[in-house]
Amino acid sequence: MISRLDLDCFKCFEKLRLPVGPLTLLSGSNASGKSTVLQALVLLHQTIREHEWTVRPALNGESVALGTVADVVDKIHGRQSVSIGLIDNDRGYEWVMSGDRSEMSMGIDSITIGGKTTKAPDRLRYLMPDELDESSMNLASRLWRMSYIRAERVGPRDVYPLEDTQVASVVGPSGEYAVSLLYAGRDEEVLSELALPDLAKTRLKQVEARMDTFFPGCAIEIRQIPQANALTLGIRTSLDTDFHRPVHSGFGLTQVLPIIIAALSADSGDILLIENPEVHLHPAGQGLIGEFLSEVASAGVQVLIETHSDHVLNGVRRAVKGKVLSGAQAVVHFFQGRQEGSSQVISPNIDDSGNIDVWPEGFFDQFDKDMNHFAGWGA
Repeated sequence: MISRLDLDCFKCFEKLRLPVGPLTLLSGSNASGKSTVLQALVLLHQTIREHEWTVRPALNGESVALGTVADVVDKIHGRQSVSIGLIDNDRGYEWVMSGDRSEMSMGIDSITIGGKTTKAPDRLRYLMPDELDESSMNLASRLWRMSYIRAERVGPRDVYPLEDTQVASVVGPSGEYAVSLLYAGRDEEVLSELALPDLAKTRLKQVEARMDTFFPGCAIEIRQIPQANALTLGIRTSLDTDFHRPVHSGFGLTQVLPIIIAALSADSGDILLIENPEVHLHPAGQGLIGEFLSEVASAGVQVLIETHSDHVLNGVRRAVKGKVLSGAQAVVHFFQGRQEGSSQVISPNIDDSGNIDVWPEGFFDQFDKDMNHFAGWGA
């Protein structure tokens, strides 16, 4: 498991040493650096997945488009280089990269793995030296398999593509492969820790059952269009109706479906990154997604969430109080804009009763501020 992410001169961070847990929740104001943390991991994932043998990390690809070197290097303290570091299973990894500011990829100046540094490597595989040991191969494999779901996801469609599982081994950054992944793996069993009781442990049955917890009465049906590499998705929202097109169901159903498919397609040790899981969900559903992702983390899938929802946070807190996770396993970070003399990241702790020890200004406190305003206690 990744236990820390290090960034030097990467976008808005001069120097960041960020603890990461089984479940990590990133919160804070807009443009404060939350997405940057995810993008650093996605940059590694994208390069490993799309360019197996490259020595130049790809700033632009299917998962993320970061622009040029000038867009990636910290504009206040940086020049032409950045570094991304990980501590994984107590072993350190660091990639130092640089390039001309107009370039759209970066050369690797050095790689340090377990204290051993390789300067300006001329041959890499999965951003690692050719002779990968078991630990390095394990990390490279998990970064390759990593699922990243961004905030802007595919909405309801009449037809969904059917892709080969080599292409669609994850749901895709917009959830574009989610239906295909579910169809291809419909008979595969999910992690036993995530299987709801009293029904088959197969992916399709378990995804459908999880959808029913968010949208009571929900059922799904996937059919291949004859003689075409395409699928239709039928959704039923009541036992009294037939299956209908996704466009005729609530928008939130198609927004949460890729998250559930990604989580129930994961193996123990996999990494799942999700931006704004609360999109288009009712507050009760937002709380449920926090609880669900806590269950996923407790099953051994490492989960990182970027969220603006106090309901998602409270869902995680409920899961901690319910002993799904320990407080130490649920790591919370609050990001704030860069200011002279103050930390960019504050990390409140959750105890095993779900209580939070520190509530900094701006940390999910808008409801209290509004209530004080209506009561005449504040501006």
